[in-house]
Amino acid sequence: MMKSEMQSYTQPVTRRRSIVHSPNFVYVLVAPLFLVLLAYVLFPLCQTFLQSAVVDGQFSMKSYAKFFSLEHTANLEALWTSIYLSVLSVITCALVGIAMAFLLERYEFPGRKILAVLVMVPMALPPLIGVLSFTFLYSESGIIPRALKLLLHMDHVPFSLKGVWGVLVVHTFTMYTYFYMTASSAIRGLDPSLEEAASSLGAGRLYIWRRVIIPMLTPAIIASSLLVFMVSMASYTAPLIFGIERTMTMQIYLSRTNGNLDMAATQSTILSFVSILFLILMRWYQSLRNYQNMSKGVSVHRTEVKTVWGRYLAMLLSFLGVIVLLLPIFVIILISFSADGKWTTQILPPEYTFKHYVELFTDSKTWRPVVNSFKMSSIATLGNVIFGVAAAYAMVRLKFKGKSFMDIFIMLPWALPGTVVGINLIAAFSTPSLFSFNQVLVGTFWILPIAYFVRHLPLVFRSTSATLIQMDASTEEAARNLGATWWYSFRRVVFPMALSGILAGTLLAFVDGIGEFVASILLFKTSTVPISVEIFQRMYSFEFGTACAYGVLQIVLIIVVLFISRKITGDKAGSAF
Repeated sequence: MMKSEMQSYTQPVTRRRSIVHSPNFVYVLVAPLFLVLLAYVLFPLCQTFLQSAVVDGQFSMKSYAKFFSLEHTANLEALWTSIYLSVLSVITCALVGIAMAFLLERYEFPGRKILAVLVMVPMALPPLIGVLSFTFLYSESGIIPRALKLLLHMDHVPFSLKGVWGVLVVHTFTMYTYFYMTASSAIRGLDPSLEEAASSLGAGRLYIWRRVIIPMLTPAIIASSLLVFMVSMASYTAPLIFGIERTMTMQIYLSRTNGNLDMAATQSTILSFVSILFLILMRWYQSLRNYQNMSKGVSVHRTEVKTVWGRYLAMLLSFLGVIVLLLPIFVIILISFSADGKWTTQILPPEYTFKHYVELFTDSKTWRPVVNSFKMSSIATLGNVIFGVAAAYAMVRLKFKGKSFMDIFIMLPWALPGTVVGINLIAAFSTPSLFSFNQVLVGTFWILPIAYFVRHLPLVFRSTSATLIQMDASTEEAARNLGATWWYSFRRVVFPMALSGILAGTLLAFVDGIGEFVASILLFKTSTVPISVEIFQRMYSFEFGTACAYGVLQIVLIIVVLFISRKITGDKAGSAF
């Protein structure tokens, strides 16, 4: 009896082990990942193209001919405006972000420590709130131009942000942190002996920058350029408020709201092509050289500014930097206490109240967008963790066919503006399909969590894979050699060791989900209004105090998340991306 029971017990175990150790078992693990990517990334993208190219059941390029028509040039103007605004934004953000990173990582001067903290302040400004703060501060009716007009007894304001320059200033201030985070991490890894060697051989400072420093920073610059380009291409509020009437995101939104879904799909497809083309060009440029640092040198301490005029100049610039970085936060907090409808021609709001915050936490109607955003972002982030971690583990630790395709599919949402992601989901799930369980998802609660999931999957994937790459695979192999199952070794060895990278990506994905605006404005309905759309609607109802109260809540949440993320990842917070 004992022998037969032993045989019946060992046979399933042996069979289970043989399945796990089978070379084809890896495909059992990655098949769900491919299915999810197919359903929510590739399928919507293909559906958008089909909607743009199929008219009355037949293939037609009529919508594309209309887009490129020289008789009605609105679409071409919008495409050109979006491209050159995005390219200019990349250039200005790179100049500011890399300069700040080099200054704060290489030099010691009075005010450096406080600047090193405040340089990340724009990260606490959600995109929509960042635009609002600059409007309140520097537009024609802004606080500073009005104050200067009154102080200098002028007939008109001396300056105001508008047009291309207004958009560039907002983009630069709110997006330079992408370059700063990656560049500062790369600068910390530079070997100063390379510069010393070049200098001893007679190379000038400009030559060293051009041939030594910039090439070594190229991977970080490429990654940041991609992100800034995509975010700029998806920018909607800044061009709208600062008087640029035609951008691709605005044209897509107008086509969508006017019911012209074929043209919206065409515009989205062309925008996708431009974004993916920029991604290919950047990757091609990066592949031209090997940027790996083969030196064994050790980084030196920061160089102290010792000249008297240099120290005073550093103190003055630090003071100005603190003011510039903190003013947008302060103005949002100030206006959150202003009474709605009372601020007209005055420099500052004339009346103040706590009513907006009381309503925010007591009025169910006012609180509903907060609940919606937290709920939808939590669901999306949970999906990001499950599939992002699984995809990162598969890409780093497993060998299988189709790995390069999986990498492209995962990073594809990174290369697509939020407007395109929204239109893709509308095209894919406005009718029942296999991937929507034969349900229409557009107009339901679930379409927004899916959009957030698709948009922010690369965040968790990149941060987790960066951590797994740095881990020694021998620890997992040791556990497996001691008899641990794959699931046990992953749960007790791999996951705890990669937890910092997972949490960093998870927190950022959660915050970005709460602040997501561009995709949300295309997909929301009355019962699922998120915070970002509510802020937009309140602003256009001239309820500035309520809009800014929502903004302060977002700012506080982002600051808390950034603080936790910084504690978890330390100085590697920016290197994961």
